[in-house]
Amino acid sequence: MARATLIGFSAVAMWALLALLTDASGQVPPFLLSAITFSIGTGVGLVARLFMPAADKSQKIPPQVWLIGIAGLFGYHFFYFTALRNAPAVEASLIAYLWPLLIVLGSALMPGERLAWNHVVGALLGLAGTVLIVTKGGGLAFDARYAFGYAMAAVCAVLWSSYSLLSRRFPSVPTSIVTWFCAATAVLSLACHLALEETVLPDGVGQWLAVLGLGLMPVGAAFYAWDIGVKRGNIQVLGAASYAAPLLSTLVLIAAGVAEPSLRILAACVLIAGGAALAAKSLFLRKPAATESGAEA
Repeated sequence: MARATLIGFSAVAMWALLALLTDASGQVPPFLLSAITFSIGTGVGLVARLFMPAADKSQKIPPQVWLIGIAGLFGYHFFYFTALRNAPAVEASLIAYLWPLLIVLGSALMPGERLAWNHVVGALLGLAGTVLIVTKGGGLAFDARYAFGYAMAAVCAVLWSSYSLLSRRFPSVPTSIVTWFCAATAVLSLACHLALEETVLPDGVGQWLAVLGLGLMPVGAAFYAWDIGVKRGNIQVLGAASYAAPLLSTLVLIAAGVAEPSLRILAACVLIAGGAALAAKSLFLRKPAATESGAEA
């Protein structure tokens, strides 16, 4: 379980590069960027298949798995972009980032799982740290004019937490299926781009390399690692630890010289790290649940 949880957390670490690489990719509109990067992510899965054991061709993938996967990957990005178009980024981002807490709370409904107080408190500490980072120490100003955007952000949180929890119900479905989730997301993102956006491609080698980096890690390998984590790792610990993504992202920006260190960042670090440690306090003592016996990808 610990190994799968660490693999899942590697996805959180890769998502920390999202802000830096997106900023470096230039003025590419979001749906076009999504289409390009998920195409690269599809390629990551196709290459990985060359090094993985051959999948059982007789295994039938339940139709609901396709629905869960495509709704999770494409649906989250569609509603997130819609939220940012219709509400201030700070408030929309915070609402969308309720998904780790929803994963922790929703795990109580999963077979073989037990929700303890330390999981909930750890997730709440992580949320508090995220508030410090996203608001930059300032206040929140929820305005009724942006109710639609806030609602879209809430849909994001529900979709991604649901995708993560429901994926755990199908531990025997190989992680290689994520390849086709990425492919479908790329196609649907391209359709949205053609309908809603003007085409602006990356300008120069540097921006193209940033897009390639996005496709290889935050939008590529991360989703495969997350699938392993949510299917066979400790789902409560993984949910609480996911609040490290905005913190790690900020630290990456500081290291790159884009952001400045501050006491606020230190406080957020203490809250998020403390919350993750509290949630994980029994990780190496707990016996594996029956749901973690699924086939490896």
